[in-house]
Amino acid sequence: MHPVHPNVKQLLCSMLFGLMLLYTQVCSAQDPVKPKQDSVTAQQDTTKQKFDERILDNLRRMSERKTIMGKLLDAILEFDRKEQEVYGLDVELIQREYEKHNYKIVRRLDIVTLDAFGYSINDSTRVPRNFFEKAGNAIHIKTSRGLVRNQLLFRRNEPLEPLALIESERLLRQTDYLLDARIVVNEITTTDDSVDVYVVTKDVFSMGGSGSFTPSSGRGRISLRELNFLGRGHQVRGTYRFNMNRPRPWEASGAYSIPNISRTYIGADLVYTDENYYKEKSAYLHRDFFATNTKYAGAVGYADIEEQILLPFAPGDSIARFGDLKYNRKDVWLGRAFKFKTYHLGYEPRGRLIVGLRMIDTDYSKIPTDNFQSNVLMLGSIGYSVRKYYKDRYLFGFGRTEDIPAGTLVSFTSGYEKGNVTERRYFAASTSYARYRTQTGYFYGSATWGSFIRDDRWEQGVLELESLYFTGLKEWGNWKLRHYIQGRATFGINRNPEELLAINNESGLRGFRSDLLRGSRRVTFNYEANLYTPFSLLGFRLAAVMFADVAWLSTGNKSSPFKNTPYRGYGIGFRFRNEYLSFSTIQLLLSYYPKLPPNENFDSFRILESSRPYYDFTDFRFTRPGVANFR
Repeated sequence: MHPVHPNVKQLLCSMLFGLMLLYTQVCSAQDPVKPKQDSVTAQQDTTKQKFDERILDNLRRMSERKTIMGKLLDAILEFDRKEQEVYGLDVELIQREYEKHNYKIVRRLDIVTLDAFGYSINDSTRVPRNFFEKAGNAIHIKTSRGLVRNQLLFRRNEPLEPLALIESERLLRQTDYLLDARIVVNEITTTDDSVDVYVVTKDVFSMGGSGSFTPSSGRGRISLRELNFLGRGHQVRGTYRFNMNRPRPWEASGAYSIPNISRTYIGADLVYTDENYYKEKSAYLHRDFFATNTKYAGAVGYADIEEQILLPFAPGDSIARFGDLKYNRKDVWLGRAFKFKTYHLGYEPRGRLIVGLRMIDTDYSKIPTDNFQSNVLMLGSIGYSVRKYYKDRYLFGFGRTEDIPAGTLVSFTSGYEKGNVTERRYFAASTSYARYRTQTGYFYGSATWGSFIRDDRWEQGVLELESLYFTGLKEWGNWKLRHYIQGRATFGINRNPEELLAINNESGLRGFRSDLLRGSRRVTFNYEANLYTPFSLLGFRLAAVMFADVAWLSTGNKSSPFKNTPYRGYGIGFRFRNEYLSFSTIQLLLSYYPKLPPNENFDSFRILESSRPYYDFTDFRFTRPGVANFR
């Protein structure tokens, strides 16, 4: 339904909004309101109105006219949008919200699923009103109640375990095909030994796509996706690129995913990618520690991968050099969580002791250097996790309920790699911590270290530090402001020459791109300010964005990155978000880079488009044992 590229769609929305503002001012000047008895008072009240209120009032009056422009404005603009009061949303810790109902029998379970457009999860009186909402719902297949039931951690006619209600609500909100979810206990019909539970969910419009085309070169891209195939939660994605210059004129990729197979919480992923520099065929079955009280997790999978990796460059290189790497990998792991005893009946402690074992069998058939060897890597880890969640809004969404992870995670990993040439051991440790307060905001910090040891020599090691802070929400009427600050540092320890770090996009500077600029030690700082506005167009909410990024990079294993002049990026722009659509976020930013990479054709000013926020939360769930990432 949405084959238009996000950049084009965003420009059309911006131009339409600008034309309406201009037309509003012209109409206000040419068609003044006739004075009435209280004209003096009316003029005084108008001057006291805020700027956005005056614009909305002018647009509202235009929409009431029986003209083409009036009918168009009435169809695409929503003038009576109000901040909805969300049940149970007070930024309090979701810990004992339903503790009094623990171990009661679920006598009745009612599930209601709402279409994507026109309905409200908090206001049952809201229904689709205009053509766009009704037409969107007509071609949308609503989520089946059976799919929602499969996500719940409790069943009808069974005892209600501690945390089952709040964890189920969080799991529903984290799915890609639901905008929001509420689980409510009917306190009126509740008895001493049984409860009636009401579950209501609201869909996103799961079909989506994007595309781009450059007339001068004939190059283009088409992407399609369905996040809720036939209302069953299956996801289908596909991308095709054509008329590319080198080394082949086309690329294609596709994926099929099943998040939850028949109440087992086992997911399946099939991936096929055929690109110029990367090819993959893989299949995985996996089950994560999806909830706090999950006991078992694990995965089994196979991948066949062929890629071209960037090789070390010489000072005079103007073209990136790549080497061929081809291998297949068999991967299996199993984890078990143990909870601590408690003598508080009905209270579920959130701390878990978790152990995991993993085996990775990698067989290389083509290598670019002698630093790659076929091997079998055995890993074992033990960790302690405390997971908590808060509920709030206006973090990465435009008013939807969001779950904020907080807690503590500490883990230790040890392993042994048996290669066809050499053998070596592996050790790693990591810790992370986060807390959230309404006034002071959110703080997250983590540290990870890992390294192989061969003949008493540390090699292919990494030390990674990360922090994220965002302020509390500042509000001025319908305007809201939040600041984000992120710091990251990655230090390589005796890395191989072809293992290099970049500062492109998510790795350092958003919108920055260089194939030649690489190093072994990197430090980055990112700042962003989001100003949420009360404006809405075709369901798209508008926010103003300003950012500043700084990145240091060094090329030697022992040299400090701060000895070099940092690369910087500054930008300003807009973010459009439609909570009812699968692609959700569209960003258009104008960025400036004072320092450019050498030997590359790179513009100081660039226009960036993106479909997702730059920041994200890190959950405190225990994951599979692995080697610390160097990327």
